Amino acid sequence: MAYAASAELKTIVVATDLSQTSSAALQYARLLASAYGARVVLAHVIDPVSYANFLDIPSHLLDEMTVSARAEMRRLADQFLAAGIPSHSEVRQGVVTNLLLQVIAQHKADLVVLGTRGAKGLGPMVVGTVAEQLVRLSPCPVMAVAADVVSTNREALVSGAILVPLEPESDTKGALTVAQSLAKHLCSSIILLHARTPAQVAAGADPCAASTKLAAGIVAADVQIGCIVRDGDPAEVIAAVAEENAVAMIVLPVNRESRSKTAHGTAYEVISHAKTPVLFVPPAEVVGEVAPVESVATPC
Repeated sequence: MAYAASAELKTIVVATDLSQTSSAALQYARLLASAYGARVVLAHVIDPVSYANFLDIPSHLLDEMTVSARAEMRRLADQFLAAGIPSHSEVRQGVVTNLLLQVIAQHKADLVVLGTRGAKGLGPMVVGTVAEQLVRLSPCPVMAVAADVVSTNREALVSGAILVPLEPESDTKGALTVAQSLAKHLCSSIILLHARTPAQVAAGADPCAASTKLAAGIVAADVQIGCIVRDGDPAEVIAAVAEENAVAMIVLPVNRESRSKTAHGTAYEVISHAKTPVLFVPPAEVVGEVAPVESVATPC
């Protein structure tokens, strides 16, 4: 991709498969679009290869599927428009990830929102192949909203803190850049979280001092920053702290290339545990710097 996404959301792409899986994702996209004054691009891709006998599918049947999908997508776009959110829809046919990346590039998206199946499995089984590929390839942050997310009302988004789990070798700057923008627009605070490794526990390490100092150099002075240290499995710790603090969302820095046994560090394991939207942030060089926030949709 040739453009740099901005942490100040102007365009949100919502990838939907038109199932119940996408319902919570649509709600969160609407809440964020309202908070930022952003436009929404609804995207649906029909992939013939996903059907077992796609070679035997008559062309007229694919045409009917496309017509039906376009009608439903127009209905969804009209709902956004009725809420005062500029919106339009696109239905394409082909390889899902490739075409979604085209939509992201065409509209210079600053965020992609999509639904996942929820906590019914582990890792990529929960997140899905498309989400895994978008996290790995998208030039902008990707928010995964589980179908069984606890709440999709406005209070759930504006009343909780932004949780930023920090792992060794993770891209802290990119995550904090996005977290600052969210905290400013949602009148929220930031909680840094460290899940200590056994070696850190044995050494009596307290990573909060260093990370809080680092965050203070990135995050605006008027955004409150807290820090929590907890011992245990990172994914389980993140989910537990998110629930205990009723956070609005989890902002998770993601390495393009995994240095752990899982696809992207603890990223997918978090989805299988947490009942909170997870915003995957690519490396800082991909996400643009945050411009000063002139105004916020809802004054703090």
